[in-house]
Order: sequence, then structure tokens, then C-alpha cells
Amino acid sequence: MTPEEKVAQLGGYWIDQGDEVVAPMADELGSSTAYEEASRHGIGHLTRVYGTRPVDPIARAEWLWGEQRRLRGQTRLGIPAIVHEECLTGLAAWKAATYPTPLAWGASFDPEAVHEMARLIGGTMRELGIHQGLAPVLDVIRDPRWGRVDECIAEDPYVVGTIGTAYVRGLQETGVDATLKHFVGYSASRAGRNHAPVSAGPREIADVLLPPFEMAVRDGGARSVMNSYAEIDGMPVAASAEHLTDLLRGQWGFDGVVVADYFSVLFLQTMHAVAASPAEAARLALTAGIDVELPNAEAYAEPLLELMRTGGIDEAIVDRAVARVLAQKERLGLLDETFDAAPRSADLDGPAHRAAARRLAEESVVLLSNDGVLPLRSPQRIAAIGPNAASAEALMGCYSFANHVLAHHPGVEFGFEIPTVLDALRSEFPQSEIVHAEGCDVEGEDRSRIPDAVAAASDADVAVVVVGDRAGLFGRGTVGEGNDVESLELPGVQRELVQAVTATGTPVVLVLLTGRPYAIDWALDAPGAPAAVVQSFFPGEEGAPALASLLSGASVPSGRLPVSLPRSAGSQPYSYLHPILGGPSEVTSASSAPVRPFGFGLSYTTFSHTDLRVDGAAQAGDSFRATVRVRNDGERDGTDVVQLYARDVSASVTRPVAQLLGYARVDLPAGAERDVVFDVPSTRLAFTSRAGTRIVEPGTVELWVGPSCAEREASAVIELTGDVHVVGSADRRVTDVAVLAAVPIG
Repeated sequence: MTPEEKVAQLGGYWIDQGDEVVAPMADELGSSTAYEEASRHGIGHLTRVYGTRPVDPIARAEWLWGEQRRLRGQTRLGIPAIVHEECLTGLAAWKAATYPTPLAWGASFDPEAVHEMARLIGGTMRELGIHQGLAPVLDVIRDPRWGRVDECIAEDPYVVGTIGTAYVRGLQETGVDATLKHFVGYSASRAGRNHAPVSAGPREIADVLLPPFEMAVRDGGARSVMNSYAEIDGMPVAASAEHLTDLLRGQWGFDGVVVADYFSVLFLQTMHAVAASPAEAARLALTAGIDVELPNAEAYAEPLLELMRTGGIDEAIVDRAVARVLAQKERLGLLDETFDAAPRSADLDGPAHRAAARRLAEESVVLLSNDGVLPLRSPQRIAAIGPNAASAEALMGCYSFANHVLAHHPGVEFGFEIPTVLDALRSEFPQSEIVHAEGCDVEGEDRSRIPDAVAAASDADVAVVVVGDRAGLFGRGTVGEGNDVESLELPGVQRELVQAVTATGTPVVLVLLTGRPYAIDWALDAPGAPAAVVQSFFPGEEGAPALASLLSGASVPSGRLPVSLPRSAGSQPYSYLHPILGGPSEVTSASSAPVRPFGFGLSYTTFSHTDLRVDGAAQAGDSFRATVRVRNDGERDGTDVVQLYARDVSASVTRPVAQLLGYARVDLPAGAERDVVFDVPSTRLAFTSRAGTRIVEPGTVELWVGPSCAEREASAVIELTGDVHVVGSADRRVTDVAVLAAVPIG
């Protein structure tokens, strides 16, 4: 290969990029090279062919097949391009299914449902000639003020790792490579600000932020990784060989391709100022281990060629990256593909998509409070109130095509069915009279419509008040990429709306459609609070019917909080994985205790957890079993999320007061019980030692099962014995769970 042909394989080209801002600083850093010139020697990636503008997918597929034929027939080497797209809430393309946001995946605690969703997404992508998906996001939530919380799965690294790995497996089973992002540290930015510095120490990085990526690489076989924009203790990850090569490849054995988050190679010059020129940025990133520059080739173009001509970079480093890209293309079948006939149809949003979206939406709804008003019992008149009651956009996350792209194209229809909460209430309660009053906007100070909402509620049997977020990017919306906040109060005057409607005395069901948890103690633990509060994290195209089904009682809530419900913005950052000093105490007047803890969620039935039995002792490094009996004590069938927690009583470094060891969704008929058996590798208790190695120490470990991290219903103690165990690559990372057959009580 000539130098030009090598460099051509190391970059992408964003053909459709226009004035729409759908990536950070895209308006300032777009390609200055015409596509024909950029692809004269071939091209590594085609960027977001389907996902930048509302193009008909089948017509665009015809264009894409033709372009791939051109690359095969009119470039000297005849190497087709990898096509990558966003796929976090479904394929980000016009008319494609839109699934719940990842925070909803976490609330479901259901890796199987996420696996099935990813498999369906991947099937659509493969039909359309897409080879790589830019998902999942494996950033562990550290601060809900950060705008990208709705893209994240949970504040617990084990939940992130197990659910993220399920997504990777589902997508890659269809022949589409998953891309882990953002490796690493992105979510730990100071004050929850996007692109802000990260001050996390090596222990927090190793014990909290890295485990999900390790699981997805080692257990999920992830084939691509995307770097984080972050700089950790002054070192940009895009220039960190310690992370991108020594750890990722040397320790974990990753043999796939590392792609740059959009423009992050140039950011080494423009935002981090560790490079004086694009050429220097290229040298730093390529040497550190970033193989492909996305979305366009800017630094990995003429600046890189000039480095090669002048000996400014070892050509072996370039060859290393080219070999990885070509190996990926060979494995994907691109080197043998002829692209004879483009598809004439594709399953963009068929019945299987709708069923999977409905399942995940339903499983992810969290019931935060209920004085008995739910389920609703045939109300004659329902007032549907709030800025999100009649909004389809409010059901979808930042990386949905509707909010990410169509917001720039007013008047263009979604291209798929997505009923609003108002629509779903009318379908679910056909015998009820349903009146609607918006009350206020999601943002802004306009209070003029609150009296109309109060009047509507006063004449109703129940008021369903739907408030929350509007996802968008970079200041467009209340949550999403670049939409970080200083306050965790509901945006605008929505709290005033809720309180005014509640003051009427009409029972109020507060429904939150959000991309982050808000400080709503006033709605939960205060006089005059709503009768019930329901949390739904952007539940997607089937979210409204799922919510209506739960409100009517046709289905039973089973979601659990994947992130602590905060007391205030001032108590952030907060994680349930805090040491003793991170919790409430008598030596401070500022409480960090959340309003609802990680793992919390109510149902229409009640569950009890008893008789926790564990092995008396286990060797550090070995596994142990913990068995608990879970019982449905109520009169409704339901699903419990059984959660096993632990606390290392005394260790050589400080440890969390609670740590999730394993979890399981358990279906239980009314009046039945099951034994749930957790086979726990003691490496679930591993931590980074004073010497910087991951170890399992001998000592006493408290275990408990409860309805959240904060409640101990059934407890036990186990002793880890023997010598300190140094964790190696062969050690298990996942707790196996067996749910035994249901047994009727008595």
C-alpha cells in the first residue's frame, strides 16, 4: 500500500454533514476536503449515512450500494468502507424503531430484554449495509447534573457491565460491531459539566469506572472502543497509551479497533492544548492507540502524510492501525462483498421491534410512591395535565433520531407510530372522559396556563400530571449532550404546576418523563404531596401505552431505580457506593442521603425476603453460594428484583457501605415463593490495593437482601479466608443466578 492508501483507511467521511449541530463543535470542524478527493485512495469509514438527515432508508441503501461498488471498482485496492451509525435507542435513522433510553435499561434490571432489543437493532442495521454501531455507553453515572445521564445505564458498575455486555452480545450476533463508549472517565467530570476535567484517582477509575468496559471486552467480546473526551489528572485520554494500549490491549487482550470520538483527535490541539498542530495531534493519538479518526479525516490526512514523509512518526505505528482496520473489514466480509443488489425493504419497526420496545418500557417504569390511588379504578373523568402529556418528543432520549436530527427539520414526520401519554390514556380508559390542559411549557417562566390546568383538575376524579424533560443537544432542551445543569429542580415552572394541581384536593398521579433523576422530595415526603409518583426514563415509542397499562393495573410495576434519587444539586456528586465518610453523619449539617435509594421501586403487590443462607467460609478468590427465599405476600402476580448486597467490614483501604453483588428478576404468582441462588465469585469484592493491584482480601463480609441498597430484610455473614488473592484474567466477573421453581405458600 502507498502512504496515501494507508492513511485513507484511517479516517471517515461525513458526506451529509451540514449546518445541523449533532456533534460537539461540528459546525467549526467539518471537513474542508471534497468527498471525491478524500476517497480517491479509498476510505476507512462512511459516517452516519442514514443518521444525519431524514433520508428514506431504502433510497439511501441504493445510493450506498452504488458507492461501495465505486470504491471496489474505481480505487486501486478496491476496499469498501465501513458504515457506522448511532444506535443507542435504536438505529438513529428516519422511520426506524425508537427504544427506551439506556437509563431505562438500567431501571429494568433485565439484561435479557436488552439483549433482544440489541439483536433486533443489529438486524435492521445489517439489512441496510451498516457494519458498526456507536453504542453502548458504559459510563458509570457519578453526577445527575451531567447532561448525558440519559445515555448511561446506572450508577452501579456491575449493572452497567452486565446490561452493557448483553447489548454488545445482541448487536454483534447480527454481524454488527458494537463500540464501547466513552473509554474512560467521561462521566466523572467536575461539577457534572460536559467536556470538563476529571479528577478521579486511580482507585476510583479502576474499581468504579473501568469494570463495565472490562466486562464488555472480556465477557462480551466487544470489537470496537471509542475514546473519552475527558482529560484525567491533566492527561487527555485520546493521547493516553496507558489506557488505550497498555490497559485495553496489554492487560485485557482487546484485539479490535479503537475509533476516535468525533473530533477528539483535533481536540488535542484545540481543547486540551497538548498538541501544537493537527500533525502533532495525529502523532499523539495514533501512538496512544486511536486507529481511526472520526467523523472525518483531518489530522489523519495530509498532516499524517507529512509526518510520514519527514520521519515524524514511525511508519510501523501507522501500519499497526491499518492492519487492524483491514482485519476488521475482512472479518465483516467487506473484502469479498460484491454489493450486487441493494435491499428493497427492511424491517425498520415491525411487530418484533414493537414488542421488544413495549417489554422494556413496561419493565423500566419505577413506582416511587402510592397511597393506594394506583391502579386507577374506572375513573369517570381524568384530567391529563402537563407539558409532556401530549408530547411524543418527551418519550424519547437525546440520541433518538427524532430529538437528535428531526429537531432541525420541523414539519418532517417521525415516520413511525409513537402515541403520546394522552393518546394512550384515551385508549386505556375508553369509558372515561379525558380532558387535557398543558399548564406550562417544559422550560420558561410562563405561568398563564396554570389556572386552566387547576380548573381541569378540580372537575376530575383524578389528575395525571405529566412533567419532566425535553431531550436535545448543546442548549436545545433540558437534558442530553451538552445540556448540563446547576439545579436539579424540575425545569421551568413545572413544580409550581404540580403543586397548584395537587392543592385542588383531586388525587394526583405525577408521571415523570425525564433523562435524569430530579430532586423531588417535595413530591414524595412532604405534606400535600401527590397521591402517587411514577418515574419513567424516556421510555420510547411504546412508552405511553406501557405507562397507561401500569396506571390502569393491567400490568404491575417492576422497575427499580438504577440511580439514587437526589436530595439536591448541592449534595452531588453522590453514589450509593460511598464509604462511611460519604454518608450522613453527626459532624456535618449537610445531608447527602438520597430521597429514594439505588434499587428502590414499589409494586402493586408486596414481596418479602427471608432465610438468607450462605457458605460459612470461602477462600479469597473462590466462589460462594448465597440462597434467599423471596415470597409474594400480596394478591397480585408480580415481578420482584432480588438484590444481593455486601459490605466488607474491614479492609486495607476504605470500602463502600453497600455494594451490589448480584440481582435477578423473579416472576412470582400471588401467594407463591421461590428460592434464588446466587453463585458469587469473591472477585465481585475485589478492589485496588495500596500497591495498585486488584485483590480480594480475607476478612468478614456482611451480606443482605432487601428491596434496595438501604434496607436489610435478610442478613448473613461470610468469612473470606486464606491469603490475599490477586485478580487475574481467568477470574470470573459475573455472579451466576438460579431461580428455583415457584412453590405455593402453605
